[in-house]
Amino acid sequence: MLTRRTFLGTTGAALLAPHLHAESPTKKKIAVVTTTWHYRSHAWHMAERFLHGYPIDGKWHRPPFEIVSAYVDQIGDDDLSRSRAKEFGFKIYPNIAAALRCGGDKLAVDAVLVIGEHGKYPKSDLGQNQYPRYEFFKQVVGVFEKDGRTTPVFNDKHLSWKWEWAKEMVDISRKMKFPFLAGSSLPVTWRMPSIDFPKDGEPEELMCVAFGGLDVYDFHALETIQCMAERRKGGETGVKAVEALRGEAVWKLLASSGCDPKLFETCLTRSQTLAQPPTFSHRYPTPEQMREMVKEPIAYRIEYADGLKATMFLLNGLVQDFTFAARMKGEREHISTLFHLPPTPNVTYSAGLMSKAEEMFATGKAPYPIERTLLTTGMVAAGLKSLAEGKRLETPHLAVKYDAPAELQFLRK
Repeated sequence: MLTRRTFLGTTGAALLAPHLHAESPTKKKIAVVTTTWHYRSHAWHMAERFLHGYPIDGKWHRPPFEIVSAYVDQIGDDDLSRSRAKEFGFKIYPNIAAALRCGGDKLAVDAVLVIGEHGKYPKSDLGQNQYPRYEFFKQVVGVFEKDGRTTPVFNDKHLSWKWEWAKEMVDISRKMKFPFLAGSSLPVTWRMPSIDFPKDGEPEELMCVAFGGLDVYDFHALETIQCMAERRKGGETGVKAVEALRGEAVWKLLASSGCDPKLFETCLTRSQTLAQPPTFSHRYPTPEQMREMVKEPIAYRIEYADGLKATMFLLNGLVQDFTFAARMKGEREHISTLFHLPPTPNVTYSAGLMSKAEEMFATGKAPYPIERTLLTTGMVAAGLKSLAEGKRLETPHLAVKYDAPAELQFLRK
């Protein structure tokens, strides 16, 4: 049975993998493959952590890795890659193969950082950004195949806008036996309070209230749910169905018994950005005020294969953060927390994510399963399709099974 003592006790594990405390005199080499590199782009968020280090555990950590090469797909007037290359001494190559081989004829790096976010790319019929993450990945593994050697690969955010391609990426990594990691920074950022979902807990319903755009922040919110859901008793068994709602249907869901209103209230209680009516400070908004604040509410309803239900809300105008709540079997009090995102320009949650990439680069082992991001990739695609078709979608292809990592993965100091 879950108790406050056993639940809070899970936060006492070691903060960081041992490799982050030891500096190596010989730095290993990283190739960066990215769509674009400008201020506040994901290359700026992530690749630059390996140029000048990042703060973690009260120290400025300088990774025992160096970026030696890069491929930048789109270079605009706001490009930073050329100035960073000049300052830090790496070279920008005209294609991915040349970047991985550093201009030679064999793979010449020890890790690959693939960042397929931002830039000008077409959209699918469902409104998905067709970022070339799959295409980048295939070119990387093409070098592996030809040169007879592999390295760990980190892929920023979801694997691809197309489910079949995402599944193929994971299958290739398994077949070729190279470490592969992907995903959002939300699962590894700080939490307030600093708690994790109880291992082998028995949840009855989960919820995340978030903000942002479709095909961008819905992925972050689903990763927020999934990094908790995967720790439940029996492990992850996959998703049976996804239903997406928009507009009035979302308010009807909240007013009905379709989801637990107490979970929604708990999520808003954890928010540090809850919008307020004029002249008020920290008033819980009425349903009418919420309708006025949120012009286009979005909800994804997730039904897991084992019967667990989860709801993800995007409520722009009401909140600007990510909160999570769970109702547990046999427990009166809900589990809840805020997934904290420090502001620009420091955005130190991306440092937390890059610490996980660094851990994989150093150890040759992904700290958490790639299947988490495969599943959330599929949930995003299914949610957008459900929204477009206006109906619940059965998702037998999302029968993704895996076990959660035993170690806590989020920042705690």
